[in-house]
Amino acid sequence: MKKVSSIGSLVKKIYRNYSGELLTHLQARGFTDLRPSFLEVLLFVCEHDGPTIKEIGNGCGLKKQTMTSHLNELEKRGYIERKLNNLDKREQNIFLTEYGLKFKLNLFECINEIEKKYTDLIGDLELNRVELILKNFQSKLLVQPGLFEHLSE
Repeated sequence: MKKVSSIGSLVKKIYRNYSGELLTHLQARGFTDLRPSFLEVLLFVCEHDGPTIKEIGNGCGLKKQTMTSHLNELEKRGYIERKLNNLDKREQNIFLTEYGLKFKLNLFECINEIEKKYTDLIGDLELNRVELILKNFQSKLLVQPGLFEHLSE
C-alpha cells in the first residue's frame, strides 16, 4: 500500500475511534441525540465566539448544504441559536444556547479524559509529536490547494 493511502486510512481509523469514544462519553452524560458529524460542528462553535455559517463550513470542511442541515438539527435539539450579524444582515452568527454551554463544559471534560487516556497509551511527547506533524502536513496542504488537482482529472 502507498504511504499516503496508509496515512489516510490510519488517520480515518484513529478519528473514528476518537469520535466513537467521545460520543460514548457524552451519551453517558445524557447527550444521547448526537452524531459524529454534529460533534465536529459543535466543537468548532465551542472553540469560536459566534462564528458565521461559512466560517464553520470552512473550519469543518463541509459544504453549505450539509452545514445548513447540521445547524438546523442542532438548533432543533437546543444546542445552538442563530443571530443576525450586526454588520451584515445577510449573515448569521451561531451561538451556543444555555443547553449548548452545558454541553460545551461536558465536551471539554470528555476530551480531557480521552486525551489523558491517549497520553497514558503513547506518552505526552509522542502525542504532541503526532499533533505537530499532522498540523504541519495540513498547513502545507492549505498553502497549495491545487497541488493534487491533476489526480482527480
